[in-house]
Amino acid sequence: MRIVEYAKKSVIYIILVAITLPIILMYYYLFVSSFFENVVGLIPYNFTLKYWQFILSGEIRVPGASVYYPNLYLVTFNTFLLAVTIAFFEVIFSSLAGYVISRYKFWGRSRLLQTILILHSFPGITLLIALFYIINIMGLYNTLTGVIIIKVALDLPLDIWIMKGFFDGIPWDLEMSALVDGCNRLQAWWKVIMPNVRNGIMAIIIFAFLSGWSEFIYILTFIAQQKYWTLSMLVYALTSGEYFYIAPGVTAAAAIFYMIPVILFFLFAQKYLLRIQITSKGTF
Repeated sequence: MRIVEYAKKSVIYIILVAITLPIILMYYYLFVSSFFENVVGLIPYNFTLKYWQFILSGEIRVPGASVYYPNLYLVTFNTFLLAVTIAFFEVIFSSLAGYVISRYKFWGRSRLLQTILILHSFPGITLLIALFYIINIMGLYNTLTGVIIIKVALDLPLDIWIMKGFFDGIPWDLEMSALVDGCNRLQAWWKVIMPNVRNGIMAIIIFAFLSGWSEFIYILTFIAQQKYWTLSMLVYALTSGEYFYIAPGVTAAAAIFYMIPVILFFLFAQKYLLRIQITSKGTF
């Protein structure tokens, strides 16, 4: 029996290794390409730090490029601003909307929930033309504000569903006690209910931040000037060669720099993700 169990486990591990090995190799090549001038097979040669010189000055210099890329620190600031702002507004709006849908019984409530879920099923890329016209009419083309509005609007349906599930798990008695003690509905929501759905809030913050940090298609479509670029657009420009000459080492270094904050954020949020998973089992 033990031989059979070992054989089953070995098959599972072999399948997992076969699936993940190409991904691991791609990240390995990405890493060594940023620190070595040549890579033959799996063996790198000629260690160098010249591809990382942009960290000190913020200026990315690509051999053969006649026009310089935007300052790295400006692009990084734009990326953080986009991700943090999206997370902030999604938490506020989804918390308010989720609370109202969870607590208030009003006409059309079921239809509204169905509509919210249907809206989330539409791929955002199918709305690019309509969004372009709306953003242009509002005077928000070539602004991060326009991208933020689009991202928040498209992410809200799922966020509202998540927060509604967490609000449903809070007993009415807790809220009624706050109302009896003299709180109004808004005070009860902020002081009593919100602290009890912090796992849901952390879920929204994590997903919204990562969504904003990795946003690319709307930056490519609605941003025309380099001063509003984010890191995703910068890596695309370095990778595609559409703008200037491709330098693999500089591209690899910029890509790793783009990944580092996400890895650090994931390490920080990992414990909250585990709490969310445990809590949400009995929530929805």
